[in-house]
Amino acid sequence: MLTIIIPVYNEGENIKTAVESIERDVKYPYTINVIYDFDEDNTIEPAKNLNVNLVKNKYGRGVLNAIKTGLESVQTEFAIVTMADLSDPAYVMNNMIDSAIKNNADIVCGSRYMLGGGQVGGPLIKKLMSMWAGLSLHYLAGLPVHDATNSFKLYRKSFLDSVTIESTGGFELGLELLVKAYKNGNKITEVPTIWHDRTAGKSNFKLIEWLPKYLKWYFKAFGGKRC
Repeated sequence: MLTIIIPVYNEGENIKTAVESIERDVKYPYTINVIYDFDEDNTIEPAKNLNVNLVKNKYGRGVLNAIKTGLESVQTEFAIVTMADLSDPAYVMNNMIDSAIKNNADIVCGSRYMLGGGQVGGPLIKKLMSMWAGLSLHYLAGLPVHDATNSFKLYRKSFLDSVTIESTGGFELGLELLVKAYKNGNKITEVPTIWHDRTAGKSNFKLIEWLPKYLKWYFKAFGGKRC
């Protein structure tokens, strides 16, 4: 039923705990695809001892290309993108699938900024910017979710097969797919999630470099045309 996509960059300290959390908390049938950039990535050796599929990024290094590779690897009804740093609680995946089935949704967003959601730790400026973007897109542009920039999302495979990815860097892909789904009339829902900052490893989030790419899709959400 579900492919769990985990893009990694030297997540050797986290991958075992992340997979164990999924095995403990996710009740639906799933497969885990770990997407890595290069053969020396320290995630690979511990991952070989886990029940996961190791998939090499086929588009070149970077989280965007890793997620694209992961989404193209999906052979199940649903796909969920999550991180190996345990910032996204695995049990929320059950709620995502429940919502997708109940509402026939093409995208289900994990939302930090709806009732029941939250964020623990992390840089304040990053938190304020993502909150402002999510809430302004909800209240001003009309998106039916409160947290558009969170990468923790479920996608229905039939929807993925219907869109062409245009993003060129960073985590903007999640926002692009959400905006396209909204503009094209696809069903979108959200469930609360509580994001926790990583306790091991190093974040590869590049706010200044990726901000213009986010802004492109942010402003497209306010336009009236299909995209």
